[in-house]
Amino acid sequence: MKPVTPYLSFYGNGKDAATYYQETFGLENTGMMKYSDSDGGFPYPPEAADYIMHCHLTNGTFSIMLADSPTPGESGTSNVALMIECESEEEVNRLYNTLLDDGNAIMELQDTFWGAKYAKVSDKFGYTWDLNFEKRQAE
Repeated sequence: MKPVTPYLSFYGNGKDAATYYQETFGLENTGMMKYSDSDGGFPYPPEAADYIMHCHLTNGTFSIMLADSPTPGESGTSNVALMIECESEEEVNRLYNTLLDDGNAIMELQDTFWGAKYAKVSDKFGYTWDLNFEKRQAE
């Protein structure tokens, strides 16, 4: 089985989200298609012509995909959290502070009983990110 890749949905702000996640996580945009690029092969309302139909962001080990829904109300952020296993304390601190900008802490960054530095943050687009750095791996 291949790795699971989260596919995030937006409505009209997919380009902003793609730029934000690309910069936040150091990802490369390996392909973006707008609805208008489908040459009529995919039905969409006229106001969605410049919305993102598909975008893939990756750095080889970390990937997300995203798109704008052409229909209001079809995007959603509830009941899913995206878990990131950080490789260093510096990385967990940086991601926490970046995601917290215009977002909110569900659980503050803290040392845990399981030997990790952990936080849960809702970003400015409403997606929840679990950040975990196992301190024992650094020892």
